[in-house]
Amino acid sequence: MDMNNMTNNQDSKYQSYIKRAWAFYALITIALIVILVLFVAQDNEERFFFTIMPVAAAYVFRPTNRYLGKLIFKFTGVSQPSENE
Repeated sequence: MDMNNMTNNQDSKYQSYIKRAWAFYALITIALIVILVLFVAQDNEERFFFTIMPVAAAYVFRPTNRYLGKLIFKFTGVSQPSENE
């Protein structure tokens, strides 16, 4: 197998896993919002607060690509592509 082809395959796998990780992060955030709005909030003001604040917190505390790359490598064995292309 060609070495360049293996590298491209590894890069595409990594990009696929990164997209899945961000989708999973977004779904967790949405699930948290739904739980807070439906089961915790008692009035409209709290519903608004519990809709806006988890999104802001998820943005502020979002994982870095370096951290996601380490987790992807840990769980799948696919390493982050090199930056010197």
